[in-house]
Amino acid sequence: MSQSIYGFITVRTNSSRLLNKCLLDLGGINVITHIIRRAKKFKIIPIICTTKNKSDDIIEKISRFEKAKFFRGSEKNKIKRWYDCSKKFNIKYFHTIDADDPFFDPNSIKRSLNLCKRGYDVVYPSTVSQKGGASEGWSLSNKAINTVYQYLLKFKKEIDTLDTEMIEPFFQHKNLKKIILKGSKYELKNARLTLDYKEDYKLLKEIVDKKGNFASRREVNSFLR
Repeated sequence: MSQSIYGFITVRTNSSRLLNKCLLDLGGINVITHIIRRAKKFKIIPIICTTKNKSDDIIEKISRFEKAKFFRGSEKNKIKRWYDCSKKFNIKYFHTIDADDPFFDPNSIKRSLNLCKRGYDVVYPSTVSQKGGASEGWSLSNKAINTVYQYLLKFKKEIDTLDTEMIEPFFQHKNLKKIILKGSKYELKNARLTLDYKEDYKLLKEIVDKKGNFASRREVNSFLR
């Protein structure tokens, strides 16, 4: 199982800046369907990590239609959601794919997970990705997610409502071996490919219209240049 490439697609409909952005049209399909199919296209096994909120029933429905595994858990505490999901499916290593990043780079994801499987507990996104390039997320080992979850148990009474949207501080534990992923040779600085605002959506639609849903990041970056 450790040789499989798992992508935990973190998504919920309750977005504040751009309402229901995961359901917006992107190349004739909605964003979450695009991400599921893009993952499968590049041999990444998608597991949808969403919440138990009624508003996210539609995400479960889409997951079932696309024959993708899914898990529903804590709304605010996405680290707990990942922990519970990894336990349910007995997964030792996984990569986080944010539904805000529809043109994630499968090559970068695979490089990141390979580092994790070779001994790193936490592989941070590249600097460019963290600044809005949206090419990859985090790779986490079973040791990393277990260690952080044990820390979260200190907040047991409020663990489900603990906001872990900004996850970096939680993975600074001294017992975890960490590294920042080196950016790809074809990375493009100062290009924002995260879906948060109407302007982002306009750009992403333009990319899909010109290059299609399955364009590689090399192709996307070349187009933007």
